[in-house]
Amino acid sequence: MKSLTEQLWFEVPSRRGFVNITPTVEDLVQKSGVQEGLCLVNAMHITASVFINDNESGLHHDYEVWLEKLAPHAPTSQYQHNRTGEDNADAHMKRQIMGREVVVAITKGRLDFGPWEQIFYGEFDGRRRKRVLVKIIGE
Repeated sequence: MKSLTEQLWFEVPSRRGFVNITPTVEDLVQKSGVQEGLCLVNAMHITASVFINDNESGLHHDYEVWLEKLAPHAPTSQYQHNRTGEDNADAHMKRQIMGREVVVAITKGRLDFGPWEQIFYGEFDGRRRKRVLVKIIGE
């Protein structure tokens, strides 16, 4: 069995943002040499997410609006977590909704996506360096 473990680093300059990481993950699949297997992409920070969806700017805007309605950033005093000196309780909740990781099948050396599927890094408490783990295993 072959395996590859890589770390991707992100520093989103704004509080929130979405980054399409599909091309980078595809490059890692090629680098691994795995023809049949699995690719795990995992956000390694509790205020960031990895998810799969369409790469369409209107949808990303809709996510932003929807997530802000579900877990608004302000007023920060509404969250007990923020009494610890943090101001990111909303980011923890947004991550919970959008998910921690994705697993994508590798078939014939390529990520096996459905139509329009892409992998995204979601940042909900940016302006600092965070990492994503990519683990590829298979034959």
